[in-house]
Amino acid sequence: MRVEDKKRSLTVAPFKCAWGEEFRFLEAGRGCIAFEASAQNDVTLVFREQPGSQHYHYKMDSSRHYAVILGSHRNKRLKIEVDGRTVVDEAGVGLCRSSSFQSYWISIYDGLISIGQGRHPNNNVLFQWLDPEPNRNVQYVGLSSWDKHVGYRNISVLPSAPQNSIRWSHIEYAYADRHGEGGHAKNEESKDGCEQRVIADFLESWDFSDAMFVVGSERKVVPAHKIVLAASGEFDFISMSGTAIELPSFSYPVLHSLLEYIYTGSTQIAEWQLDSLLELSLQFKVKPLVKRCEEMLDCFTKMDNDLSVSSRNLEVSSSGSQAHQVDYFPFKAPVTVQKIKQFLASGEHSDINIFVSGQGFVAKAHKLVLSLWSMPFAKMFTNGMKESSAPNVFFEDASAEAFSLLLQFMYSGELKVDNRYITPALVQLLLLSDQFGITVLQFECCKRIMEFLSE
Repeated sequence: MRVEDKKRSLTVAPFKCAWGEEFRFLEAGRGCIAFEASAQNDVTLVFREQPGSQHYHYKMDSSRHYAVILGSHRNKRLKIEVDGRTVVDEAGVGLCRSSSFQSYWISIYDGLISIGQGRHPNNNVLFQWLDPEPNRNVQYVGLSSWDKHVGYRNISVLPSAPQNSIRWSHIEYAYADRHGEGGHAKNEESKDGCEQRVIADFLESWDFSDAMFVVGSERKVVPAHKIVLAASGEFDFISMSGTAIELPSFSYPVLHSLLEYIYTGSTQIAEWQLDSLLELSLQFKVKPLVKRCEEMLDCFTKMDNDLSVSSRNLEVSSSGSQAHQVDYFPFKAPVTVQKIKQFLASGEHSDINIFVSGQGFVAKAHKLVLSLWSMPFAKMFTNGMKESSAPNVFFEDASAEAFSLLLQFMYSGELKVDNRYITPALVQLLLLSDQFGITVLQFECCKRIMEFLSE
């Protein structure tokens, strides 16, 4: 094994393995390793409870471990092994490149193994697999090989947080901090309040996710958001295994259609899978989708169509959207806006506590909702700083009343103030809407003030 700088460049000889304290997760069972590799085949990473030796090889390991092999079978397949047993053998995924270095990342979080390409973890996910009996003690990462040399460089061990995915493009890798070069990432292009996100942007996204489905015999992992699911149907989060809803008897395309309908208001499904979509929507009581599926099935029954042999895609759309006092609201049908408002009042499924300095607690809120309305909020919760993971956030130079009005607007799309007066809270709300880039609320505040002044 040749090492030029163990953090920057490392070559592993055939059937060898490199270990080190710098390749150790901060928290057992939870961590991410990002790296670049160049090899003809078998870029192999081993995750163990204790480090091995230079002559260690996972094929000879009788202890508990995970092994992820990129470019197995002469660079044709992705493999994941658990304690020497193959659990994933996927063709054409995560292949190697010998002509140049290619960036990869591998994340483990309580048995959820995520593999992706690129320098920024949680972006460009190639494959995910959830261990039904997770090893929560793995902590050391070994960089290994098979029958050819493997070159590794720019290796960084990072925290892993799939339930509330950090945008790692805002964070420099550890080696950049130590060496003063490399690893720099450009920040996302800034956006103003007019370029507001919608809930569809978070379909099957790890950003702010706090729930996930494990679907099919292949156990594909699909992220979701409790507040969106709970506002659309009845999902039994209490009986979930950890944060996962197990759906072994359904295929991924059916689950995708259900989630796409919930997050966007429309989806497509193959005719022969319409029965399965109805069954799944009945299970979770997504009533608008149940109604549409039943209507379509009834229509096909009257036409005497045999759906089991049809591969044609059907368009399934919701019947309408909620009416709001303002022109634009990021939640569309079939999400029940009344439930969204109730979640602000109850704090159910919240992931952030809002405080105003000197005035105390304001509300239990949801990062997803705040980020839908406001790019400054989104950046605050995804910039890798302490606000990204802290349960409490404190704001200054605002009244608790004005901040409460701001949150009420973000959860309902309605501005509820007394039109007979220009209150200090309304003026402060105007300033807050400017601070957080919520243009539509700025216009609404200005409109109320101008209407009062013109009387």
